Amino acid sequence: MQRQLILVSALTLALLASCSGKTSGDSSASGDSVKFVTTQDGSAMEIKSELFDTPAAKEFLATGKNSYVGNADAVTAGKKLFQMYSCTQCHGGDAGGQTGPSLHGPDFKYAKDATNKGMFETIWHGTNGGMGAKGKGLMDPSDPSNGLMPDDVLKIQAWVRSHNEKLTGNE
Repeated sequence: MQRQLILVSALTLALLASCSGKTSGDSSASGDSVKFVTTQDGSAMEIKSELFDTPAAKEFLATGKNSYVGNADAVTAGKKLFQMYSCTQCHGGDAGGQTGPSLHGPDFKYAKDATNKGMFETIWHGTNGGMGAKGKGLMDPSDPSNGLMPDDVLKIQAWVRSHNEKLTGNE
């Protein structure tokens, strides 16, 4: 019995070690990046790594940390993007909710939105609750150049997070 337990433990460790590499949901060729999933069903979501074209976006892809949170210039830019992409129509002028939910937290309609990775996934690919995808190439299927770049999404998050100083989303 003890021998079987040792064998099962060794096989489990070997399996876990082999799973630490790349998966089909990799967002970049290196495999050392954040793995994105859809808010709709948790399936793997691939985003071309070349869309992460700024230092902040590259850091986010590598770590899931949004370095724009707390940055006044990014917050200002994020507010403009929030307005320009009509987010105010559902979430209200200050993201406090209207026909869509409040984005202030700490209670979110989608609990994953408490993290920047989760909120990024929700904005990029949309929800089952009526929010369409806003990511580049997804927002308007007839125009692959339309939609937000990852850097834009991070700036919008910075503005949203500015409404709740206790919530940075980088936890």
